[in-house]
Amino acid sequence: MPFVRSSSQLPQGSVEQRELFAFALYRLLEAVLLAVLAFVPGHLNLLTEVDAPLLRGAALAYLTASLLLLWLARRPGATLGVQGGGGLAVDITVAATALAAQQGLDAAIGLLLIFNISIGSLLLRPRLAIALALLAAAAVFGEFALSTFATGDDRPLVEPAMFAVCYLAGAAFSQFLRRELARSEALADERGSEVAQLAELNELVIRRMRTGVLVVDERHHLRLFNEAAWALLGARGDAQTLHDLNPALDALLRRWRSTGEVQPRSLRLGDDGPELLPRFAATGVREALFLVFLDDARVYSGRAEELTLATLGRLGASIAHEIRNPLSAILHAAQLLDESPGMPEADRRLLEIIQGQCQRMDGIVDSILGLARRERAQAEVVDVPRLLQRFVADYSSAHPLGADRLEARHPGPLAAVVDPRHLQQVLTVLVDNARAYGRLPGEPARVLLRAAPANGEGAEAGSIDIDVLDHGPGIAPGVAA
Repeated sequence: MPFVRSSSQLPQGSVEQRELFAFALYRLLEAVLLAVLAFVPGHLNLLTEVDAPLLRGAALAYLTASLLLLWLARRPGATLGVQGGGGLAVDITVAATALAAQQGLDAAIGLLLIFNISIGSLLLRPRLAIALALLAAAAVFGEFALSTFATGDDRPLVEPAMFAVCYLAGAAFSQFLRRELARSEALADERGSEVAQLAELNELVIRRMRTGVLVVDERHHLRLFNEAAWALLGARGDAQTLHDLNPALDALLRRWRSTGEVQPRSLRLGDDGPELLPRFAATGVREALFLVFLDDARVYSGRAEELTLATLGRLGASIAHEIRNPLSAILHAAQLLDESPGMPEADRRLLEIIQGQCQRMDGIVDSILGLARRERAQAEVVDVPRLLQRFVADYSSAHPLGADRLEARHPGPLAAVVDPRHLQQVLTVLVDNARAYGRLPGEPARVLLRAAPANGEGAEAGSIDIDVLDHGPGIAPGVAA
């Protein structure tokens, strides 16, 4: 079993064992002092009426026991109750023997014994501590009785009585102090556990934050960074400083430190990298530390887009309500005209177009209101080729094509689950764009609606692709990127 050379080498957490080791060292010092007094030449007259053989024997025995107790206290895992109680019993026995073997140091020995009992009681349970205090009191009274009977001196009883009271009071106070220390230690352990849990929770929160967080010292050495910062900056494992990680960000931090710039400019990581919004803050008590917060500008753009879409949704709903009133009036008037007798066929055809487009506009209004109310799409099984043919006819009647061409093509019967109104709106927008931008200069637009089973990578079984094809010059590569 390994030994320790000093109390600092004892196992961590063995506070009582450290106290036992220190108490054993103090006992050894007392034993050395007693041995010096026992073997001092008699002509110095330090002691009177000395029983030299008894005193020297007690001193040697005490020195031997002190060395043994110190040797035992040096071992990790020492039995505190046995060694503490046994050592204190040795102290009381040697003190009683020394009181009987000399005259002149009774008060000094009694005071030293008070200290031993008080310190030893901190390591013992209450019953054992009080029992040893009573043993010390009995030893003092016994030595007083034997001394009075042997010499016939009329010594006052108050001195041993005072020592006995001090022994009991010291043991009682040490036990009270022991309980308070144990309570304080338990409270400190509880608070330490809470602090450790909070620290772990804070670390977890910082690590999982979407905002990138870096901590650097005064020389811009990296001290801490979370997963978001690592992902945003594309950090390397060998980066030691902020300059190694990102020179531009390091320059922004130095500029902020020197000028106190409130809002640093944004930072773009390469041509294809994200745009970051850095924020800085100073902290630290013992040393200067700087916090670097990194936000992805795309997140703010997405939030702004959500707010814009929500605003547009509310505005669209308001406009849709305003459109529905005159639209209903137009549709009602067209229905009344349709009931008129003797209307020419050409005019009746125009009335059909008006009624059809009014119904189409009413469907668009319902869709806008549904989007504003976040209603789910009314999906149903539709015949895709038939739907495309009807769309071509409706679009051609509502939008005079002139020299432009719009046709639908499909390989055969196709069915899909879709909201017909939403699909018609999407196709209308795409065809309008194709007619406006998908033509060669000086030539009419040729737009083809093509439906076919999806066969691309990752396509689900039974899905259908509807392509809107034009013959225009296409989008410039710079704009497409």
